[in-house]
Amino acid sequence: MALRTRLTDILGIDYPIIQGGMAWTATAELVAAVGNGGGAGVIGAGHMPTDILREEIRKAKSLTEKPFGVNLMMLTPHIDDLAQLVLDERVPFVTTGAGNPAKYMPALREAGIKVLCVVPSVALAKRMESIGADAVIGEGMEAGGHIGELTTMVLTPQLVDAVEVPVVAAGGIADGRQVAAAFALGAEGVQMGTRFMCAAECTIHDNVKERVLKAKDRDTIVTGYSTGHPVRVLKNKLSRQLEELDRANKPEELEKLGTGKLALCMRQGDVEMGSVMAGQCAAMVEDIRPAAEIIAQVMTEAEETFAELGGRVS
Repeated sequence: MALRTRLTDILGIDYPIIQGGMAWTATAELVAAVGNGGGAGVIGAGHMPTDILREEIRKAKSLTEKPFGVNLMMLTPHIDDLAQLVLDERVPFVTTGAGNPAKYMPALREAGIKVLCVVPSVALAKRMESIGADAVIGEGMEAGGHIGELTTMVLTPQLVDAVEVPVVAAGGIADGRQVAAAFALGAEGVQMGTRFMCAAECTIHDNVKERVLKAKDRDTIVTGYSTGHPVRVLKNKLSRQLEELDRANKPEELEKLGTGKLALCMRQGDVEMGSVMAGQCAAMVEDIRPAAEIIAQVMTEAEETFAELGGRVS
């Protein structure tokens, strides 16, 4: 399906699909596979040491000639070093979240690096547009990991009405029907994270992939409300303990318990005491297949959905 939008033109990709920049999950292998499949792969920098991120960027360059990006979390303690590394390595684009990237915008724009800002609200989207964002990624609360308060269905059309730059819909998107819905709401692309956790090239532990494949519709929970930074995860022993601390309004203890648990899950495979960050669409993930096949399937489903709508609506 040839679906060209401003997003595909901005990023130089074939299909308007961005792979979410998931920390401890989106490594060079997955990023390159998504790029080779026609989408936009994104390395999840998270709190990654600078030298490790450099290795991941260079590995991705060795695996694909397609454009890829790096997700930068503004709250990362050494974010200045990571931003400089992105500049030094001339990464084609970045996605940003968990803070304001205004400090880095002039240098990024001067280097020709595109900037896509993850936003949970209209107000933040307008602010990001005002400082030079090339696009905004509206992430609904269906997403895995850190979330806002609005759903994707509600947030997307409001962003489209509020800003002139392209809007990418994110949060709970796993198949072509949802891609078609996002475009009906005015989006010019989608970001998918949880579905790519079960890409063959994703390097997370097999235990995590198995847990995602077994997920049912009500198997996620949001923890961390008391800290002001709520997180959606699959239910397990850790989430139950975090939920208890939330109810007791003990944010300090909650943050202490949660420290290091994402890596424990994704790299070591502890799906009981690790943080299994995944979105509500985990229940829609039914198999493990190459990233290129996931993209092709999603685009075919989207095309079929558009065609079906034409037959059902008059």
